[in-house]
Amino acid sequence: MSVEREKMIQLCNDWSKNTLMETLQIEFVDAGDDFLIATMPVNSRVHQPMGLLHGGASVALAESVGSAASLMFINPEKQEVRGIEISANHVKSKKEGMVKATAKILHKGASIHLWEIRIVDEHEKLVSLCKLTNMVLPRR
Repeated sequence: MSVEREKMIQLCNDWSKNTLMETLQIEFVDAGDDFLIATMPVNSRVHQPMGLLHGGASVALAESVGSAASLMFINPEKQEVRGIEISANHVKSKKEGMVKATAKILHKGASIHLWEIRIVDEHEKLVSLCKLTNMVLPRR
């Protein structure tokens, strides 16, 4: 990992200020050599009209944690990351509480990173399973 754990978590939370991540109250909470974890409260900010967690909010959480996770494998002064494809399967609904997204690297290439992001509830029950492909570009 190019950036130590605590520094990585702080960097991700700092970069989230004044963004969609702050609006959705996404907080980065843990990191390791090949994973990054973020949480998001389930409340009216992320509900769809039926009072359930909106699939788009889950996808925003997945892309946020997966894109930030790619920062662990690049030099942010010379490179940047762009999400180029995301897919999601929503398997369980949620009305309130907290969800946790864990991004784990599946493929770490020089120009492509492939992530699996599992979103679970407080009981570790799967809510959504996502796959994210990031492209690594030279910093402009």
